[in-house]
Amino acid sequence: MATKQGKNDNRLSDKEALHIAETTDVSPRQAKELAEKHGKDKAEKEAKNFKAEG
Repeated sequence: MATKQGKNDNRLSDKEALHIAETTDVSPRQAKELAEKHGKDKAEKEAKNFKAEG
């Protein structure tokens, strides 16, 4: 089975999403969506900005 090379996996695990949700104030679902959109490494920063804007 071929794998996708060069493509980063931006999906968060449930544990990672829960951690971001607890430290920022977004839901775990929103944390996962932000990670998919902005990348796993920037998800927490984007979550903080997300709530500040809203």
